[in-house]
Amino acid sequence: MRVVTTAQPLDVQPTPLALLMLGREADTGSERGVDCPGDLPSPSDPDLVERARAAKEKLGDKVFILGHHYQRDEVIQFADVTGDSFKLAKDAAARPGAEYIVFCGVHFMAESADILTSDDQAVVLPDLAAGCSMADMATAEQVAECWDVLTDAGIAEQVVPVSYMNSSADIKAFTGKYGGTICTSSNAKKALEWAFEQGEKVLFLPDQHLGRNTAVRDMGLTLEDCVLYNPHKPNGGLTVEELRAAKMILWRGHCSVHGRFSVESVNDVRARIPGVNVLVHPECKNEVVSAADFVGSTEYIINMLEAAPAGSKWAIGTELNLVQRLANRFADQDKEVVFLDKTVCFCSTMNRIDLPHLVWTLESLAEGNLVNRIEVERETEQFAKLALERMLSLP
Repeated sequence: MRVVTTAQPLDVQPTPLALLMLGREADTGSERGVDCPGDLPSPSDPDLVERARAAKEKLGDKVFILGHHYQRDEVIQFADVTGDSFKLAKDAAARPGAEYIVFCGVHFMAESADILTSDDQAVVLPDLAAGCSMADMATAEQVAECWDVLTDAGIAEQVVPVSYMNSSADIKAFTGKYGGTICTSSNAKKALEWAFEQGEKVLFLPDQHLGRNTAVRDMGLTLEDCVLYNPHKPNGGLTVEELRAAKMILWRGHCSVHGRFSVESVNDVRARIPGVNVLVHPECKNEVVSAADFVGSTEYIINMLEAAPAGSKWAIGTELNLVQRLANRFADQDKEVVFLDKTVCFCSTMNRIDLPHLVWTLESLAEGNLVNRIEVERETEQFAKLALERMLSLP
């Protein structure tokens, strides 16, 4: 990661990572970006909602706004469609007439939309600092070094890379180049089944928990079949023997939100709410998934609650914006929905997309100024699209 410093000396120097998370500096080689260029409206401006409506109305069919499930309600209200990252990227591709695709999500999602949409369409991210800590945990350089380690161990030809949708375009391109596929939290089992038909081992990037949970919970592999590759240690912290014996080589990455849920959280909510159903995302740790009643993607979570009977109680282990939205949505159906953890935890980077950034984006576009465009380099796009198309062809 490129080291950055502040312009003015401070008594306590913030780290480059802290500055990037705050959107105050730039690192074009990571999922984190830069702060918003231009003057943002004040969050206290009472006319923000009306300004957003007016700018969107002025743009008309030229703009198509995508809203990820984890976005704030103040932003979601202006989304033309909502969903998870891959659904939204496909929705964008299905709207070739929209000149501007405004993606209210994070950087890797906007990259995927750019890969799947036409060259005539511009994908825009309202705040370039809206990145993804999980995607940042696997860089192109680190993954190339990992492949060298696998080659030196004599097993690279047996390994098929499978990368989670929550990865950068560079990682998706690596996956496509080396014969692998992309997966979502909904189709990870299908992707792994396909991969094991192509080779004897899988390199799963970048979320260790989704890879481990899918292999062990859904496919009957054991925890002993899985090894954890740490890019910060020589040879990933693994011996040649461990690599050769493994079936699943898991990258040491995780979701900062889902990784915080614990078995203690599960036990606590069961004690507080008798009869509660615990429903968690597969990005949670294996022991949390094992302790839960139900496990599935964001779409699965929504569908489960829609089908749930009145009077049922649910503790949800996923991002808080979605949980709060579901709690409000189903309150009048006498369905109790609570956050699994006692501690409030939003996705900090997802929450960077707020109403002032959306207003600034829409007003800029309405004035003919293209801002915050996300463009994937041509060769990267070619191989990344190949990996995505392999996923789309899965049975």
